[in-house]
Amino acid sequence: MSTQRGGRPGGSGRPSGSGRPSGSGKPGGSGRTGRPRPGTRRPAPAPEPQIDVHDPDGVRLQKVLAAAGLGSRRACEVLISEGRVTVDGVTVRELGVRVAPLTAVIHVDGMRVQLDTSMITLALNKPRGVVSTMHDPDGRPSLAQFVADREERLFHVGRLDAETEGLILLTNDGELANRLSHPSHGVPKTYLAHLEGRVPMSLAGRLTHGVELEDGPVSVDKFTVVQVTPQASLVEIVLHEGRNRVVRRLFEEVGYPVTALVRTRIGPIRLGDLRQGRTRVLSKTEVGSLMTAWPCVPTASTSSCTTRHARRWRWRGTSAPAARPRPVTPSRRSSSSPHPPT
Repeated sequence: MSTQRGGRPGGSGRPSGSGRPSGSGKPGGSGRTGRPRPGTRRPAPAPEPQIDVHDPDGVRLQKVLAAAGLGSRRACEVLISEGRVTVDGVTVRELGVRVAPLTAVIHVDGMRVQLDTSMITLALNKPRGVVSTMHDPDGRPSLAQFVADREERLFHVGRLDAETEGLILLTNDGELANRLSHPSHGVPKTYLAHLEGRVPMSLAGRLTHGVELEDGPVSVDKFTVVQVTPQASLVEIVLHEGRNRVVRRLFEEVGYPVTALVRTRIGPIRLGDLRQGRTRVLSKTEVGSLMTAWPCVPTASTSSCTTRHARRWRWRGTSAPAARPRPVTPSRRSSSSPHPPT
């Protein structure tokens, strides 16, 4: 005979399922363990809404990238296919996407593509005796005197000490300046240095392995002997350090003080035949090359550029060597860093 408790129709003291709907309050689970029943699946989360960046009235994305100087259309198509391009925060992999160049925010490898025609970047061949500032409170010659005729508010990217000549960039593009200056990007810079004394071949290995300075070790990416005499040496050095006067301090530490120094290259941008005190506007292709990755060590084509500078650069305090320049590759070792200013 069945028994009733608490006025509930009986059988057991509780109805089946403990008064709860079958499967507990959680979908697909039991009331005690929360585990899904065999043969059941938890519902998949709702997909996030996809933002459609395609503008039917716009311009093909690869055409916009090519116009910004990032390469040929075919090369830009490769960038898109590899997922390296974003439009308004959305990664684009389809080649048929059209965008509005005036309103779309486009990034390649995290770097914004500059489509604003008001942005400008200049290369300046800084003479010796000029300080790397747009205004010097002590009245010394500054960079401002070379761009006094320009309406844009320009600022310099990195620095060169007053006694160092050569390439320095001026721009009003803050994002580009940050990319070139920030140590995380490791932008390589090439220098031509006139040293006291005849450097030995063993110096290359010491520089590439690293030299300890008072603010930490520093190593070079490439070291080449261009010209030598018994009293002096002309060398090319490539490094991506941005510490103050690092090139001069480096050679001072190894016993060959610098008597003259010129920077001939920043990343892919070369000084070329630009005269001292003159500026030139970088092309869209050159600015685009600064936005993408570049090799840390310059290619072999740099050698001819360096030889040209060596021939026209006056050796201070000594006569120019009569021997023909013979670049020497001192070490097979190269820097493991993929890629900022001194």
